[in-house]
Amino acid sequence: MSTYQSPDDLVYTKQLFQAASKEAAAFLNLKATMERKDGVIPEKYRELISIAVALTTQCAYCIDAHVQKAVKAGATKEELAETVFIASALRAGAAVSHGFMAMRLFEEQTK
Repeated sequence: MSTYQSPDDLVYTKQLFQAASKEAAAFLNLKATMERKDGVIPEKYRELISIAVALTTQCAYCIDAHVQKAVKAGATKEELAETVFIASALRAGAAVSHGFMAMRLFEEQTK
């Protein structure tokens, strides 16, 4: 296998959604609800939030889709850059907080 993830994998969308049609419909409904334009949070900020989440979950497809939508919603390069660093700080913070657990587990193993 040359790669684990490729944009070419998107050809399997229809096959995946047909194989679990009820689950796919629920997912698509949730996605549409979260990406609506009439929410209290403006579209641009919804997209920047989506990018931050996609960066922390490391979903390449999501990053691609939401960067495109953010640009269309008027996001600037500077807003995107700040979003990247906000997400990276939170991801780093999570690693530190999990470090607390690692320290506890170490102590439990060395008693």
